Amino acid sequence: MRGAALTMWMALGLVLQGGNVMADDTDTDVWNQVEHKYADAGGVKIHYAALGQGPLVVMIHGFPDFWYSWRKQMRALADHGYRTAAVDLRGYNLSDKPKGVENYAMPLLVGDIAAVVKAEKVDKAVIVGHDWGGSLAWNVAMRRPDITELLIICNLPHPAGIAREIATNPQQKKNSEYAFNFQKPDAHKVISLERLTQWVTDPAARPRYLQAFQQSDVEAMLNYYKANYPKPDAPPPPADFTFPKVKVPVLMFHGLEDQALLPGALNGTWQWVEKDLTIMTIPGANHFVQQDAAETVSNTMVDWLSRRKR
Repeated sequence: MRGAALTMWMALGLVLQGGNVMADDTDTDVWNQVEHKYADAGGVKIHYAALGQGPLVVMIHGFPDFWYSWRKQMRALADHGYRTAAVDLRGYNLSDKPKGVENYAMPLLVGDIAAVVKAEKVDKAVIVGHDWGGSLAWNVAMRRPDITELLIICNLPHPAGIAREIATNPQQKKNSEYAFNFQKPDAHKVISLERLTQWVTDPAARPRYLQAFQQSDVEAMLNYYKANYPKPDAPPPPADFTFPKVKVPVLMFHGLEDQALLPGALNGTWQWVEKDLTIMTIPGANHFVQQDAAETVSNTMVDWLSRRKR
């Protein structure tokens, strides 16, 4: 078990390396400024933190994270006339944590985001996601175009691109070993909550992350991989397999130092979207691009949205 745990943690390092949370100015940090709200998704309570007034932007974090991941972008968007709703995914922090892999299947996750939009009493929202939140954001846009106004993705290529690369790119398959390990039945038993916070370098933020993870369910975190991630022996998608095309403009950020999700998976993204696609690759930024390059991501989001929302 020790060897398996070591292998898992070495692989997990691929996801966590390089994430660098910069210290927050106390006047601009959103921690004590947000409204804490809940949406009802078929009996599952979904917590989200809201800030600002204006058109709704729903923001979805990945693994291992929680709503606070978006603090820089929440401040920038609120200052420019948007209302942000940063979600705690089910299984995380203050959201409910249903048991069983089946409760983390993608259609249910899509329903969670639809519930947040409904709770905010609007018809549509800008959908933003990173990592698993990015996968969910893609699926919201594909499955619920009726609630998707625009789509913004941080370091999560289209699911078709990821599946293709895992099946055909040996380096991507090797770098996905951590995710295959997470699919094992008892993977959660070797995960330390303190270790999950190691990518957070800001001393003010780390205790908040530790508290959020203590309020989370680690097995639930890994159920995202068990329910939705490609299996290590999965074949390439059939040539005639098609995803529903995304019907709204898409903005993508990708930190090029990300070793968990290699940039080759970005190739061909234009095949899966109907409207304009903007891809910004950021040298020097890693997997947590919204924090590694917070100012660039925030300013670009504001500019891109201003050209489409006004």
